Amino acid sequence: MDIFWESREEDCPASSGSLNVKNMFMLSVATSIDALAVGITFAFLRVDILPAASFIGIITFLFSVAGVKMGNIFGMKYKSGAEKAGGVILLLIGTKILLEHLGVLAV
Repeated sequence: MDIFWESREEDCPASSGSLNVKNMFMLSVATSIDALAVGITFAFLRVDILPAASFIGIITFLFSVAGVKMGNIFGMKYKSGAEKAGGVILLLIGTKILLEHLGVLAV
């Protein structure tokens, strides 16, 4: 919900567009925690790790490149709208996952 409410603020400081070492480290840790959880899940499912990790790595790279390209194209022009859309999408995904785990929605 935070991303949605922050998108509505008019007095947000402008970003320099660069990542410092601290921010890159924090993003790396967050990504690594997610990857650790997936790796543990793969171990329980007895998945062949090399093809799975290769496929996930390639798809993640392609989506990251596409995201950077789209960000450069649309830039600050649609910043507020993009943040609102991102917040709504995250809320919808979270609601879907919650409803699936509660048994309201079939998987």
